[in-house]
Amino acid sequence: MTSLFDRFEAAFMPNYGVPPVALARGEGSVVWGTDGTEYLDMFGGIAVSSLGHAHPALVGAVSKQVATLAHTSNLLLHEREVELAEKLLELLQAPGKVFLANSGTEANEAALKLAIKYGKTTGRSYFVAAEMGFHGRTLGALSLTGKPSIRDQFGPFPLDVRFVPYGDADALAAAVDGDCAAVFLEPTQGEAGVVPPPDGYMARAREITRAAGALLVADEIQSAIGRTGHWFAHQADGYLPDVLTLAKGLGGGLPIGACVGFGPAATIFEKGDHGSTFGGNPVSCAAALAVLENVDLAHVRVVAAELRDGIEAISHPLLKGVRGRGLWLAAVLTEDRAAQVQAAAQRAGFLVNAVQPDALRLAPPLVITSAQVRSFLTAFPSILDEAADG
Repeated sequence: MTSLFDRFEAAFMPNYGVPPVALARGEGSVVWGTDGTEYLDMFGGIAVSSLGHAHPALVGAVSKQVATLAHTSNLLLHEREVELAEKLLELLQAPGKVFLANSGTEANEAALKLAIKYGKTTGRSYFVAAEMGFHGRTLGALSLTGKPSIRDQFGPFPLDVRFVPYGDADALAAAVDGDCAAVFLEPTQGEAGVVPPPDGYMARAREITRAAGALLVADEIQSAIGRTGHWFAHQADGYLPDVLTLAKGLGGGLPIGACVGFGPAATIFEKGDHGSTFGGNPVSCAAALAVLENVDLAHVRVVAAELRDGIEAISHPLLKGVRGRGLWLAAVLTEDRAAQVQAAAQRAGFLVNAVQPDALRLAPPLVITSAQVRSFLTAFPSILDEAADG
């Protein structure tokens, strides 16, 4: 019988390669492969599975909604999308307006179109983003993405985007003047290896953009919805962007994204300027509401501290340290052996993500238990041993 891996390879474009594990089901923070192997999910579908797998509230909300109303398009409205927009603004504690999309890259595309229109109406011509930043793979979002390995082969791009070193406030200030339409930044760079900036950097970026009259777009695709122990990472840093983009953990596994504008940025779009057939889908909105009603920030902070402190306490020649915030961490290695650590972890029953050659991304479901965290910490030294031995 042809294996599922062979069938995948035969049917799909080769951009993903063939994934190493085929999953059949999940419950909480545990998933099972099609061969029956049990794994502790330590990266949550890239910071997506906020409530883990098969959470009763998520299952109930989605089941009820799909049995009631599954789709409307953007030509008609429904109650769930209004409730979700209202809930997001309530948690943001700031007046604004919401556009709902299907993914992170689409949320950033919406933010980019909004910034382009702002630039055209104010005579501003260029954009600033960070080196090694990641904002998506569609051409607009990719034009803002500062990773040469995924960007360069698809250029040239139609926008004038100027890249500055991430975390260098002086370089940012030098790059932003009265001709800059917008600055796109992540509060912590996810795909670069969960790299946080120096303290105060994002608040300084807010000052720089405000002084120049440029928009500040905060890409919180990975960092929001409780991932850092706060609903939104910018809230802990004491600033409010002009535009905020969300996705990943918002739907708890269902596809949804959001672009939120504050102040004047909330009304830059006019009727007909942007749209999405599936954006604000009733089922995805119901899922997002279930997520927002069931994330426990106090629990996230407790288990996040346990995970971070536990990694810091491990002394191993392959382990350099840990960085990040909340349940969004990177175990940083002394050698480029993240792929080997990922493979060793898989063999030991843990799913982690080799996000960079020397960094493992840990973004488990926000419902992970203390006992599950301890099980990973207990196994991690042996996993490192196996990876170090090659």
